[in-house]
Parts: sequence; C-alpha cells; structure tokens
Amino acid sequence: MKNVTDSFVSLGHWPSAGSFGVNTDILATNPINLSVVLGVLIFFGKGVLSDLLDNRKERILNTIRNSEELREGAIERLEKARARLRKVEMEADQFRVNGYSEIEREKLNLINSTYKILEQLENYKNETIFFEQQRAINQVRQRVLQQALQGALGTLNSSLNNELHLRTISANIGLFGVMKEITD
Repeated sequence: MKNVTDSFVSLGHWPSAGSFGVNTDILATNPINLSVVLGVLIFFGKGVLSDLLDNRKERILNTIRNSEELREGAIERLEKARARLRKVEMEADQFRVNGYSEIEREKLNLINSTYKILEQLENYKNETIFFEQQRAINQVRQRVLQQALQGALGTLNSSLNNELHLRTISANIGLFGVMKEITD
C-alpha cells in the first residue's frame, strides 16, 4: 500500500516543464493501469455484458415457456388419449356384452329350430309308418280276399253246375269291380 501512495506522491514531484515521460516503476503504475482498465471494462462492458445476460435470460425464459406449452399440449393429448381409451374400452365392453347376448340368442334360435326339425321328422316318421301300415293292411286284405275267393271258387267249381257257375262268376266279377273302385 505504501508503494501506491508513493506513486501518487511522486506524481506531484514530476517536472511540469512539458515533457512527457514513462514511469517504469511497475509496482507503482500497475494498480493504476489495472484500475483504469477495469473502469473502462466496467463502463463499456457493462452494457454488452448486460445485453448478453438479458439475451441469455430471454432464451432461457422462452425455452421454459416453450417447455410449459409443450407440457400442457402433451397433457391435453394424454387426456384426450385417455378419454379415447375409456370410450374404446366401453365400446369393447358393449361389443362383448352384445356378442354374448347375440351368441345366447343364436344358441336359443338353433335349439328351437332343431326342436322344430325334430318335430317335423317325427311327424314324417309317423305319417310314413301310418302309410306303410295302411299299405300292409291293404295288401293283407287283398291276399286274404284272393285266398278266400280262390277257396270259394274251388268249392264252387267242385259243387256247382255250369249254369250256377256262370252266375257266380258274374257276381264275383261285379264284386271285384266294386272293390277296385273302393281301393282306388
């Protein structure tokens, strides 16, 4: 500190004769030079540094604002996606419920149609059995009738004369005609 004071004191001893000189004492001139340089830097650099810091601050704030906007947009998209997911899940549940009820309805329809088909088949079977029984009964009647007629003809042939025989044949032919009309 004494050197700094000495340098200021020595300024008063310089000749004022108009000559300009350089002080070569480094310890005496360095703090002055440094204070001048720092003063100039602070005076002129303060605006530049302030502008740089303001620009940096503005970019950081813009980045934060953009990040907030992106975050809010992402939250909105997430909420929309969640809403769509809930809607799709509800639709899927509805389809599942509708599908199960449709399956049950189809199952009942299939069971009912199967019962109807079985009932129709049972009716066809019964009609076929009845028809076959009637046909068998008619065939048995015809055979019994043929055998009875053959027996009667045999008895008549052996015991009847020609005239009675011709009348019996005529009567039987008439009887066959009536029977044929009945069976047709």
